[in-house]
Amino acid sequence: MAKKDLISVVDMKEEWPGLIDLSIKLKKERGKHNAPLKGKTLIMIFEKPSTRTRISFDVAITELGGHALYIDASKLHMGHGETVEDTAKVMSRMAHGIMYRAYDYKVMDKFGEIATIPVISGLDNLEHPCQALADMVTIREKLGSFRGKKMVYLGDGNNVCNSLLYASAIMGLDMVACCPATRMPNAEIMLGAARIADANGSKILASHDPKEACKDADVLYTDTWISMGDETPVEKAVKIFSMYQINSELLSIANPGCIVMHCLPAHRGFEITAEVMDGPQSVVFDQAENRLHAQKAVLYTLLK
Repeated sequence: MAKKDLISVVDMKEEWPGLIDLSIKLKKERGKHNAPLKGKTLIMIFEKPSTRTRISFDVAITELGGHALYIDASKLHMGHGETVEDTAKVMSRMAHGIMYRAYDYKVMDKFGEIATIPVISGLDNLEHPCQALADMVTIREKLGSFRGKKMVYLGDGNNVCNSLLYASAIMGLDMVACCPATRMPNAEIMLGAARIADANGSKILASHDPKEACKDADVLYTDTWISMGDETPVEKAVKIFSMYQINSELLSIANPGCIVMHCLPAHRGFEITAEVMDGPQSVVFDQAENRLHAQKAVLYTLLK
C-alpha cells in the first residue's frame, strides 16, 4: 500500500471524520493502548520553536509504544551542503515516520514527495493540519456535532485559518474567516474549502466585519496577530487587527454557550482579552490537551 502523508488537511480528507472519532477513543483509553507502535521510530525535525507540537508528538508516540527522535534542524546537514532530497531518502531508510515543523511549505512538500515513509506536518507557513484536527475534536466534544454550527475565525488569515477552512468544510461546519482585507486566508484554499463545503451542504464565507460575523456564532477562534517569522512591528499589527480582538463585547453578540478557542501561545490584551481567555466560555486548555490525542490518532493511522 502506498504511504500516506498529512501535510495538508485534504491529504487525509476521506479519513478525517475517522481521525476525529479515533482521537476521542484514544483519549478515553489513555493508559490502555497496549503499545500498537512498539518498535516504531518517529523523527521530529524542528525549524521553529514549539511547546505543544513537540510535547504532544513525543508523548503520543511514547504512549503508543514507539520512540521519538528530536532533531534541531539547524544541526542537520540539510541546508548546509546536503539537499532536502538526500536527507529525506536517508531518513526513510532509518525510521518509520517523519514529523516536520518547517518555515516553508515548499520544502515540506518536497520532503513528502521524496520520503518513502509518512511525513506529518507539525506546521509550515501554509497549513497546520494537526492543530485543525485537535480543534475539530474539541468542537465535537463541546458542541456534540458540526452540522448547523457556525465558527468564526477572527484575525490573521494564517496557516491555522487555512487548515480550519478545509477541516470545517469536510465536517460540514459553517465557517466565517473574518480578517482584514490585507490579511485574508490563502485564496486557493478558500476556494477549495468552499467547494467541499458546498458539496457537504455547509458554508465557507469571508468577512471584514467582526460584529456582523459573530452573530449566531457557536465558536469564536483566534490566533496570534504576529506569527513566527513575521516581522510586522507590534504597533502596526495592533492598528491592523485591533477590531478583530475577541473580547466580551464580541462574545455577547455570539450565541449563548458559544465556546472560545485559541491555538496558543496567546497574547492576552492583544488578539484576546484576559477576561475571555480565562473565562467560563474558553476551552483553550482542553483544546491544547487534545493535540496529544489527535497526534496519537494520526500516528496510529499512518504508522501502524
